[in-house]
Amino acid sequence: MTNLRPQMNHHDTFTSCQDRRDGSRLARFLSALPSRVLPLIVALLVVPLLTGCGEETPKLENGQAAPAFALPDLAGKTWQLPTDFQGQVVALRFWADWCPFCAPEMRAIEPLYQELQAQGLRVLAVNVRQDRETAARFVAGLGISYATLLDEDGAVARLYGVSGLPTTYFIDRAGKIHTRILGEAAPELFAKIVRELL
Repeated sequence: MTNLRPQMNHHDTFTSCQDRRDGSRLARFLSALPSRVLPLIVALLVVPLLTGCGEETPKLENGQAAPAFALPDLAGKTWQLPTDFQGQVVALRFWADWCPFCAPEMRAIEPLYQELQAQGLRVLAVNVRQDRETAARFVAGLGISYATLLDEDGAVARLYGVSGLPTTYFIDRAGKIHTRILGEAAPELFAKIVRELL
């Protein structure tokens, strides 16, 4: 098994503690920037998106057990990791509607999910710090069939040390973290990691 190192690219998005609930302005600002300017902007934004001001984010390592959690989906059903996903490969994706890169990536994952769910792939799209109505409205236009979970207070995102959106964790069949991608995951990279784990 190949352990890929956590990856960061120019699509990583951060906001200040004051602006993290209103990301629409940030999304418009980032979308208007030339792609060559984004790395500089990201380098200057040092306050994590989802932790409280002054809080340290946990450092999760490849090979360690994925932190356990329970979250409701859009229909109100509660899903528990690892209990409900034993023996399966889980792609745990953290997102919000203001993230300009989340929607295209979420759509791009759907065909792979349809192809590989019978082999044990589960995709969990965890909406961070938004209410049910906001998440449901956003997901309705994406045409995805994988589960959308609600992390309304950001507790699970903090548990996983998420500091920018999107962030994806890949969890192997033994319930251990295999890889983290911070920022946009190209469909080819997403597929490569998933196929290694299945």
